[in-house]
Amino acid sequence: MVIRRGDIVWVDFGIPRGSEPAKVRPSVVVQEDWLLDTNINTVLVVPLTSNTALEGFPGNVLVPAAASGLDRDSVANVAQIGPVTREFVDAYPAGHLAPYLMAQISTGIRLVLGV
Repeated sequence: MVIRRGDIVWVDFGIPRGSEPAKVRPSVVVQEDWLLDTNINTVLVVPLTSNTALEGFPGNVLVPAAASGLDRDSVANVAQIGPVTREFVDAYPAGHLAPYLMAQISTGIRLVLGV
């Protein structure tokens, strides 16, 4: 599997638990390419949601369908950033985000992490 930072990938998050991401949903790969090229078995992602009302949450980023390769607008839910095991990531990206959207997502991540 060759994935890069900025790819939109489908991830199987499994059964719903509390407010965590669940089921199969698109996510943005936010891990740096040099780390993706190692043998580390996890990938750092930000889940996407079709609930565009979440755009108003500080740090979240609207991802237009035309920019993502998905069939509808989505929101990058940066507060749910986390690692996923590679075996749960579809090997074929659905799309790739432009640098301006990745910059907005990176800013959102810094906001929620306080760095």
